[in-house]
Amino acid sequence: MRRSIIIATVSAIALLASAGSALAQDPTPLRLDQDVSGALTDDDARIDDMDSGRYVYDLYSIDAQAGQRLEITMRSDDFDSYLELMRAGSDEVLASDDDGLGEGLHSRLRYTVAESGAYVLRARTLGGLEGGDYALKMIDRGPAPPAPRPTAIRLGVPVDGDIAGDDPEHESADQYSSYLYDAYSFQAREGERIAVSMQSEAFDPIVRVGRMVDGAFEELAYNDDRPGGGDLNSYLVFTAPADGEYIVRAAPLGGSQTGTYTVGIAEGPPQMSTQSIDFGDTVEGALSDDDGQNAGGLIADSYTFRGRAGQRVVVTMSSDDFDTWLDLYTGEGDSRYIVDSDDDGAGQGTNSRLTHTLAEDGLYIIEARGFSDAGRGNYEISLTEAAPDPDPIPLAYGSTIEGEISDSDPRDDDNRGFDAFRISGREGNRIQVIMRSGDFDTFLQIGGSEGDFYALASDDDGLGEGTDSRLNYILPSTGDFILRAGPLFTDADGLYSLELIDRGPQPTPGSIIVGATARGTLSEDDAIAEDGSFYDAYRISVKAGDKLRLTMVSNEFDTYLDIGRGEGTDWISVASDDDGLSDTHAKVDWSVEEDGDYIIRARSFAPGQSGAYALTIEPRE
Repeated sequence: MRRSIIIATVSAIALLASAGSALAQDPTPLRLDQDVSGALTDDDARIDDMDSGRYVYDLYSIDAQAGQRLEITMRSDDFDSYLELMRAGSDEVLASDDDGLGEGLHSRLRYTVAESGAYVLRARTLGGLEGGDYALKMIDRGPAPPAPRPTAIRLGVPVDGDIAGDDPEHESADQYSSYLYDAYSFQAREGERIAVSMQSEAFDPIVRVGRMVDGAFEELAYNDDRPGGGDLNSYLVFTAPADGEYIVRAAPLGGSQTGTYTVGIAEGPPQMSTQSIDFGDTVEGALSDDDGQNAGGLIADSYTFRGRAGQRVVVTMSSDDFDTWLDLYTGEGDSRYIVDSDDDGAGQGTNSRLTHTLAEDGLYIIEARGFSDAGRGNYEISLTEAAPDPDPIPLAYGSTIEGEISDSDPRDDDNRGFDAFRISGREGNRIQVIMRSGDFDTFLQIGGSEGDFYALASDDDGLGEGTDSRLNYILPSTGDFILRAGPLFTDADGLYSLELIDRGPQPTPGSIIVGATARGTLSEDDAIAEDGSFYDAYRISVKAGDKLRLTMVSNEFDTYLDIGRGEGTDWISVASDDDGLSDTHAKVDWSVEEDGDYIIRARSFAPGQSGAYALTIEPRE
């Protein structure tokens, strides 16, 4: 890490006592209005693992006061910069930015401090371990200006506007909810429907409609892309909940984008027709140009029913005239929100089937419409209660069975048919399930046996043969588990075979010393990592300050090296690499920070890969 700091006066800021497990270097104090010239080099801290990514970084400490509106910029011509802000002693990222300056490689992070105290800034590469020079600066933007008085807008009179950098900004602790905007006001009566539209060729527009409450904007509705509109422009049909003044905020979806736009309001279309539908009903309907429109401006019909928490409902919509679409809402008035939707869950291309487990008692609304705004014609819609899942079939280890997925099978919430099996096992045991079919692309899921099914692990094509699955899983506890076998897609059925194999407990690690080369083979009998990939484990004893180079090569699979401590969910990785030596060969240059025994996992990059490899450990300067 190389830095020079140019400031008029310098006063020390106490270094943070603790910076969390992910912060491996002492932060350098950063003050307001400093011009910092830094560099990310090979000597800087780095993250290099499959889960967290690969990047190199410098850390800075910031002493901030509640209410401060901080802006931090990072510029580099050598790499794509990235900024992350955290509380001292925590790894939780409060705000981050990649290209807030809109200039390609440069970052600008804006954050309004919620609580006085010590913070840590991570200045890093967006991805990769190649760094370079950068410039960093932090300023206080001062108090937020009051929101300007909105400009009046009239029905049928579009307004041309321009989002500029000096426009008012809606601020949020979540910087991704912050945005520049222009504001317009209009009067509406209770129940009046107003169509709000916004077009721009300079940015992706979003319209927000709300009202001012105690000086703050209360958002009531918004739209980014008109459903079925085929472009990025916005269109919103707003129904006024009461008489009064309402505010339209014209804004870019990317909060800091600028450019010209056109916004307008017009008399809204009529409401959708609404009727009740009961379980077991099948209703024939039609969409025509004379029908009402939903909030997105699409022709639609509405159906209501009352449901109870835990109830699994199935809504089916079919048409020979257009591609159907179903939306399921709950709540009433301003509290209404969408809970599920479906386009072609019934298969056959244009028909919809939505299967959903209701979260609470109450009123639910079904919107039946076309996939695009051209959807017109006759349709049929039905509402049923899904039958309880049948009891799972016991499945014994070492057995291979044959089955069939058909229309009569139970369906999951993604409308896929499945057969369910019950398996038993001991904590720590490795199991392997293989599913083959010549009729459909197979899909395996395993979950607990209590309560609603929740997939703990799944596999689509672990056999690497296109449509067949192989699920490798380590049982987290002793007891029963539920296995679901079915197709990956909703409209598939046919014959399949299923095999359950007990691979026994995880193998114990072998030993290796510095200067040795281990030659091995990954196979189905090896240990299984958390993502289902195979690995061989080697134990090594090292001293703090040791500098080692580990390489793993194979001509049969993409190698991956992972060094750490612990087992299972307690595994803590300290160094890892996928392609440091070449595209498929791994290399880790490891500087040991603490004496003790470590485990080296020589594994494949992706689940299911196997073959011969060579692992070499040697000292380095």
